[in-house]
Amino acid sequence: MIHLHAYDTPNGRKISVALEEMQLPYDVTIVDIGKGEQFSDEFLRISPNNKIPAIVDDAGPEGELSIFESGAILVYLGQKTGKFWPASIAEQAEVMQWLMFQVGGFGPIPGQVHHFLGLANEEERRYGLARFQSETRRLYGVMDRHLEDRRYFARDISIADFAILGWVWRHARHQVDLADFPAVARWYEEMMARPGVTRGFQVALRRNEAKA
Repeated sequence: MIHLHAYDTPNGRKISVALEEMQLPYDVTIVDIGKGEQFSDEFLRISPNNKIPAIVDDAGPEGELSIFESGAILVYLGQKTGKFWPASIAEQAEVMQWLMFQVGGFGPIPGQVHHFLGLANEEERRYGLARFQSETRRLYGVMDRHLEDRRYFARDISIADFAILGWVWRHARHQVDLADFPAVARWYEEMMARPGVTRGFQVALRRNEAKA
């Protein structure tokens, strides 16, 4: 059994989608970051950076194993199952470069858009919002050009697609109209139509969504 510790964020959804697509048995512990639960001593033992998501795998390669950072979790799950993770080194490199594109840029940058949108003071938010919205649109453009002549980010569907999907899911919050990026829109619609992805987004990652 894999124990997922997460909340309803793009990074949390990346992992719930991957677990569903890989058909792995798992349960969920909701870590309410709005209430500061990520700073508990119990969660700190799993995630030293106090960030969600994190997993604990009862059946790790050498026994129980805990992993934090969403990108590292995706690589581990891909290697563990052999699903959405290619066999050849060349194809692995292709997957990894787009995974790193997401964790290093298309995540931190739109995350700053989320932050500045939340500021009440217009003077404080103006510069930061303009800067990070511009860079967010540039990153959408990078993805759009890449997807113009290919179905997925790497040769086949992979963990890189799950990683990027979690953030494109929030395109409305980024104030991005996917009609401006038709190749991304096509890819997004196809990904969201997958049964495993649908299940992954339906997993309750907030307590008011959880079944009694």
